[in-house]
Amino acid sequence: MTTAALVDQIRKKKSFLTVGLDTDLDKIPKHLLAEEDPIFAFNKAIIDATHDLCVGYKPNIAFYEAYGLKGWKSLEKTINYLNDNHPEQFTIADAKRGDIGNTSTRYAKAFFEELAFDSITIAPYMGKDSVEPFLRFREKHTILLALTSNKGAFDFQTKAVDGQELYKKVLETSKTYEGSENLMYVVGATKAEYLTDIRNIIPYAFLLVPGVGAQGGSLEEVCKYGMTKDVGLLVNSSRGIIYKSDKEDFAQAARTAAKDLQSQMEAILNR
Repeated sequence: MTTAALVDQIRKKKSFLTVGLDTDLDKIPKHLLAEEDPIFAFNKAIIDATHDLCVGYKPNIAFYEAYGLKGWKSLEKTINYLNDNHPEQFTIADAKRGDIGNTSTRYAKAFFEELAFDSITIAPYMGKDSVEPFLRFREKHTILLALTSNKGAFDFQTKAVDGQELYKKVLETSKTYEGSENLMYVVGATKAEYLTDIRNIIPYAFLLVPGVGAQGGSLEEVCKYGMTKDVGLLVNSSRGIIYKSDKEDFAQAARTAAKDLQSQMEAILNR
């Protein structure tokens, strides 16, 4: 999906919401455990209930890897269902990969070609030659971890390196990578106070923003400091939507939660 197509979807739906499919068999409604593929059954119901309210879905790959081959099959069925039935949705493989060049190339082929995701999250710690293999896929997007929402982010990301905070060094350096026009960045909603500085470095790039809702991030603050003329934000909610109910009404409860966020986004866009 091109950035222009993504912006078009945001304008049409008046939403910049992505739904995180962090599907855990210990948390899904118990009646689904009788299904042949409980993970896919859950994901399909969530997608069917929310697809008109969001512009993307973000499966966290760890929640599928944890179940071995069965988990990978559930992931494959989920992405195929999205691509076949809702091709307008922007799909994000939340995999946080990052390795030496040859390995990164294989990761890119796995998620961009074999599984046909639109984008993937990448850890930048190993530098240019670990990121550029993903950027060679011109029709795809690479979402670089910049400033994350977890408490441990302060261990490294905000430390000064040659007089500049490390996350700023990552942002500045990434702009020099070949294919950098296809970069997006992860910035946690709990770090909204940093968004002014971030926008000074990358004024137009899309930001994937987790942490609104369950982790305490403020949608208003994120939009106040991070929004661009093309919106430039993908705000993700996972637990706050998909686990609103553990009963048979789980899909409707997810829809209600997604609608609440979408309505807030629509009000902000209308302003």
